[in-house]
Amino acid sequence: MVYFGLHYSKIEFWEGICFVHFLPLSFLLGPALFFYVKHTVSEDKHLHRWDLLHLVPAIFTGIATLPFTTLPFATKTAIAHEIVNITEDYNLDFQWVTFEQILEGRSIHLLLYCVASIIYFLWNKNHLMKKYGSLPSNHRLIQKWIFSLIFLQMVIAGNSLGHMLTIYAHNYSILGIPSNVIFSESRFFAICGGGFFVQNFILFLFPKILYGNVSYEVELNAGTILQEIKSSLPKRSSSFYTFEKELEGYLGSHPFVKKDFSLSQMSFDLKMPERFLSNYFNKEMQKTFGEWKNDLRIEYACQLIEEGNAKKITIEAISTDAGFVSRSKFIDAFKARKGVTPSAYIKEKAEA
Repeated sequence: MVYFGLHYSKIEFWEGICFVHFLPLSFLLGPALFFYVKHTVSEDKHLHRWDLLHLVPAIFTGIATLPFTTLPFATKTAIAHEIVNITEDYNLDFQWVTFEQILEGRSIHLLLYCVASIIYFLWNKNHLMKKYGSLPSNHRLIQKWIFSLIFLQMVIAGNSLGHMLTIYAHNYSILGIPSNVIFSESRFFAICGGGFFVQNFILFLFPKILYGNVSYEVELNAGTILQEIKSSLPKRSSSFYTFEKELEGYLGSHPFVKKDFSLSQMSFDLKMPERFLSNYFNKEMQKTFGEWKNDLRIEYACQLIEEGNAKKITIEAISTDAGFVSRSKFIDAFKARKGVTPSAYIKEKAEA
């Protein structure tokens, strides 16, 4: 939005809005990336008081740019239009730092956080290996996604830094190639714009990341002491209590009667990892997802029968309405749970 407002819209209002005002936010990109990586892979997902130190550069930039941001809007708009479209002389009166230092500093700041995020990811990988002797089953997927995201940030930040250095130092070169060729304005916008586009598009290459179906947790071996302690505790997890409240509302729309209803679909609908749902059914319900689904379908079929629908439609139609793919599977599932066939159950209800 900032790039479009400043360099493509040619509308003075948006030039005034986008010029300088968003600089403090640019110093949040690095911390946001680092916190995202940490929250994804770390066992400690809580924020601590010392994490507020990551906000210091953004706060500092906000205060430093006050001499400009507190000017009347008409004045700021005129200054922005002249610099962006005419002089390209990025020199303004800030406190303690220059405009050049802020523009170059934001890119360096993001690059440092990219490196820190990579180091933290690799450190956490070694930590999990030492502690559990194994890595999460989806470690490779998470690593590909995070490294792709970090790489794009480094490309954008590196390109931006090179372009800013070119604006302020017109006489340097890289491997004999003038910087104004490598980091020309057209290439600068193409790379940054392309980077932001690819960053959003690449999410579709990681659908499990996009829909939140990935849980980065190590599966403990059944023989470990921690697993034995957990299995001996009768108390339910508080997260399961919270989930059961959401599940109650979700089941109100009878999603289980759809023939394609699956654990993946449920995970997508509830925005919860498949691993969490699988653990819930196996540990809390003491049954598989398939058994739980068929239990609900049979109860739904019984409800249809008790409401008198059996007199209007066939058993096959009831099985279809309950979500079963065939009449035989419906009869088998019904008899396994009710002890009688659907026909016998209908007869019992009719005689009652």
